Amino acid sequence: MTQLYPAVDLRDGAAVRLTQGDFARQVDYGDPLVLAASFVAAGAPWLHVVDLSAARTGVPHERATLARMVELVDGKAKVQTGGGIRRPEDLESVFALGVDRVVLGTAALEDPAFATSCARRWPGRVAVGLDYVVGEDGVSRALGHGWTEGARGARPLDELLSLWAGEPVAAVVATSIARDGMLEGPDLPGLGHLLERTALPVVASGGVASLDDLRALARLPLAGVIVGKALVEGRFSVEEALAACAPSA
Repeated sequence: MTQLYPAVDLRDGAAVRLTQGDFARQVDYGDPLVLAASFVAAGAPWLHVVDLSAARTGVPHERATLARMVELVDGKAKVQTGGGIRRPEDLESVFALGVDRVVLGTAALEDPAFATSCARRWPGRVAVGLDYVVGEDGVSRALGHGWTEGARGARPLDELLSLWAGEPVAAVVATSIARDGMLEGPDLPGLGHLLERTALPVVASGGVASLDDLRALARLPLAGVIVGKALVEGRFSVEEALAACAPSA
């Protein structure tokens, strides 16, 4: 079964959603603890929690909220988090809060060897986040720093994935930047290409708008799917999403 990861994006202590990572296109959804509690009560097996400001600056902003969220969940669901985690000390402090999995984004992109060393130190608990765009040449490239630096420093996904082949990386969290927050459907061709290029578990993110989107993703050999805007805007419930992610859906 494809695991469902409801997303809780944090900024200034609130639950928010951005469109294509643009801080100027933000919608607020209130108390993140209330939102997280509703997801867990509905049976979500995971929460995907992102410190948006930290993703851009590298400085943690939401650790206190993250700690309260882990306490609130109390083992009823697993917590995966990312945003601004760029040093071993960052992973140590987040794991100390009780987080189950950390996603390395910019750090993995700029220093793949660092991601490898972290995965070896915490096997099965460190994922790499590849937030990608497809260029005019048809090549998918990953961007870092909260997508604020454009294509500068972007690296081809194939190149990065080859560096982590056979390593104990928990998952590749693949986000289509073009589709993130757009509610226009996931990047099925891009995900298909990615799945052909790696044996690592892949968690898809970006663009899910309907239960049919989830059913289409469930037909791919994905480890999971992250859903944000469609859930918080009530396009479907967590219960309906779980059913759509089931193999028989």
